[in-house]
Amino acid sequence: MSGDLALLRSLEKLLHTERHAALGTLSQQGWPAVSMVPYAVDRASAGLIIHISELAAHTRALQRDPRSSLMICQSPEATQAVHELPRVTLQTQAYQLERDSTPWLTARDSYLARFPEAAFMTEFTDFHFVLLEPIRVRQIAGFGAARTLTLEQALATLRQISH
Repeated sequence: MSGDLALLRSLEKLLHTERHAALGTLSQQGWPAVSMVPYAVDRASAGLIIHISELAAHTRALQRDPRSSLMICQSPEATQAVHELPRVTLQTQAYQLERDSTPWLTARDSYLARFPEAAFMTEFTDFHFVLLEPIRVRQIAGFGAARTLTLEQALATLRQISH
């Protein structure tokens, strides 16, 4: 049990300290596409929040097909072996939140707690808050420390995060 607890703490630390992720979506032609997105954790829904523009290809991709994947990886230090970097991949279902709805306001609060400098962008009507609801979570806590979390473990960890 202490090993599981250590892995959960490692995941919590990773989600709390890193501020951006690689977002994988499917292009109109069905090809995987990856882009960088800042993210925040929404404790109310235990999902991840991204704030994206209609001009971005990943926004249109999510509107066509809400299946997505998000990879968060610890930023490497110069001497650190990259194979040992803690990381997590979340397969998610994307939901665009209706502007000014209660979930949108909660998402905005969570996002701005992490990125206060983005407040002005939340007023742009071509930007949307999207909730990425975890479906499957795969954690690599370092070399030889990989596991698939139960959805309950992942959601409990996400609910622990505060920004």
